Amino acid sequence: MPAARSVLWRDPALPWVEARRACHSRACYKAHSHPTFSIGAVDAGSSCFTGAGEGEERLSPGTLVLVPAQRVHACNPHPGQAWSYQMLHIDAAWLAQMRLESGLAAAQPGAPARISREPALYRDFCELNALLFSAASVAEKGAALVAFLGDHDFAAQPACPAAPVPELTKPAVHGLIKYIEAQDLAQLSLEHLANQVGMGRYQLIRAFRAATGLTPHAYLLNARINHGRLLLREGLGLAEVAYRLGFADQSHFQRVFKHHVGVTPGQYRQAQ
Repeated sequence: MPAARSVLWRDPALPWVEARRACHSRACYKAHSHPTFSIGAVDAGSSCFTGAGEGEERLSPGTLVLVPAQRVHACNPHPGQAWSYQMLHIDAAWLAQMRLESGLAAAQPGAPARISREPALYRDFCELNALLFSAASVAEKGAALVAFLGDHDFAAQPACPAAPVPELTKPAVHGLIKYIEAQDLAQLSLEHLANQVGMGRYQLIRAFRAATGLTPHAYLLNARINHGRLLLREGLGLAEVAYRLGFADQSHFQRVFKHHVGVTPGQYRQAQ
């Protein structure tokens, strides 16, 4: 059985993009979202993609899934099987500006995920990712990324029926999301959030889950992990990041981080 392997690429000169390759992976992810626009490609094996709605999509080799920022999703191998995949995470604000320059619409945060089974798009994506992992110059890599994103209109790909756009059931929930983003994530609790909007805890769970696809607890945990990625990229130590994010200890942070990101915090911090 080939050994599982996962590698990350990022470059401080191109801070708006991060890439990953995973081979023979059996790692499973909890439902989560990213602050980035994410593109995933299945290279070998198969997986199940789920969005915020009911049902799932089977992804076979050569399939790409396009996930807008803040779209709750999970993509996992079939039980007992391994798969190989590639990921690209692109800063949502940078992408919106780039797409505007290209005359193409950018997916809004929380919009439906889209699935492509076009061989040409998969081939172009693989060529781009291979270039990012190569010794090519920063200028060549940046130009290739811009060209790839400008050459392909992702809105032309079919929306994933398993991931309908969630609706905000109460204006208060939308305001609560903004409130969460401005607070110390380590100090927030379900009771505190419920008091903030004048709702019972169960009412808040139902309304928040309808609006985001996650319970308040899962949303806060996901937000803490996304913030942790930023702190690790800044070079902070694992113990300091765990403390700042309010985890009980470093081992707890490591377990949760790997469930969301697929690699340990140490591996993520060391990636170049």
